Amino acid sequence: MASLISGTRNLLRKSSKPPMHTKSEVAKSEPVTLIVIGCGQRGKAYGRYALESDACKVVAIAEPRPQTQKLYAEQHKVDKTLVFNTWNDLHAASADTIRTIGKRLADAVLVSVQDHMHVEVVLAFAEQGYHILCEKPMATTLEECIRIEETISKANVIFGMGHVLRYSPYHREITKIVQSGALGQLINIVQVEPVGYYHFAHSYVRGSWAKEKDSSFSLMTKACHDIDIICHWMGPTPPIKVSSFGSLRHFNHKAKPINAGDATRCLDCAMERDCPYSAKRNIENITTALKVGPYGQCVYECNNDVCDNQVVNLEFENGSTASFTMVAFTSAICNRQLRMHFTHGEIIGDMKTYTITDFRTNRTKTCHPTDEGGGHGGGDIGLIRTFVEAVKTGNQQLLGTDVGEVLKSHMTVFAAEASRRQEKVINCVDFEQKARVAMRDRLAQTVLR
Repeated sequence: MASLISGTRNLLRKSSKPPMHTKSEVAKSEPVTLIVIGCGQRGKAYGRYALESDACKVVAIAEPRPQTQKLYAEQHKVDKTLVFNTWNDLHAASADTIRTIGKRLADAVLVSVQDHMHVEVVLAFAEQGYHILCEKPMATTLEECIRIEETISKANVIFGMGHVLRYSPYHREITKIVQSGALGQLINIVQVEPVGYYHFAHSYVRGSWAKEKDSSFSLMTKACHDIDIICHWMGPTPPIKVSSFGSLRHFNHKAKPINAGDATRCLDCAMERDCPYSAKRNIENITTALKVGPYGQCVYECNNDVCDNQVVNLEFENGSTASFTMVAFTSAICNRQLRMHFTHGEIIGDMKTYTITDFRTNRTKTCHPTDEGGGHGGGDIGLIRTFVEAVKTGNQQLLGTDVGEVLKSHMTVFAAEASRRQEKVINCVDFEQKARVAMRDRLAQTVLR
């Protein structure tokens, strides 16, 4: 602990910044300092900005996988005393430095751990006063989402959500057109999320998001930011009704080809060469993983239970409507198809280009937004850059949303899943009210016990 405190003193002395509170106290000449909890794919995506810009710096990490931890720490030149195996250890070290030195380890925390861990990590660090950027989804249960909203609001810290679609150049340009009113009132949105046949098999059949109990339902884990961007475009008018239908249509034992016989792994399957979901075809040079790991399993023998196709229909308070389709069986991977219908025009897009047609002039214009590179057409970089600026200036509004709106869009996703399961139209307002009452009742019962 002595070496930790010494290392922390040196770090804080170099930065010479006062403790972080609700308003920005980051010196304009100093980079925003970041803690990264989870250094996998999403942690790397957000951390990339720190390597490319002087605006921020990663100063502490928590990552249990030795090789991933080592590479990330070396890449970002993180002091060894601020490299931890678990977020709990990092959190405890932060508590010690706050108590002994009176300063936090950093300005903000990037939460990019597995979905079911979001709530405990966000609550713990928000309560210490850190600004938070949380990867999607906010949490995996409705009650956990409400708890995060209440804690963030009480802590009064900057909160960013991994709804990266909002922050890509493509989506920002479309948002400006919608909000300008240049094409009249937005009447209807149709959006399709083509997950990709093999991407779905890898992540939602064999991978970490295959079973709801280990993460959440696929509409939440894959498409919560689709519902968010739809609600954002329709805003400030809220959704009032939602209906949804979907199922696990193909990736189950009933759909297994007869010629596959009793094989449960790709390496043992007689028809492996002809199967579009062959792990051998798509995962090269990882023999051990193919033989014994989950990614070598037959997609029809994985005990996965999340939907591989789902549609969501929304009605908004002003009478506007939207439909969203998430489907696994596509060659395109996450290149969302969009149609927006206005009273005086329409927009048709594919996440790379979009066309605008004005009915009044009968003119059509095709636009090619700049792709900044990285994931989601520049959305990853756009989000972390905006979050860092929000922290530096103490301005939540720069993010274009807040924790209350984030909760609202998650509520809509939970309501859609409730509709699918209950086979009925859900009133969004009633759904939220009942959820909050149920949570208060559970808390009251816990106190009485």
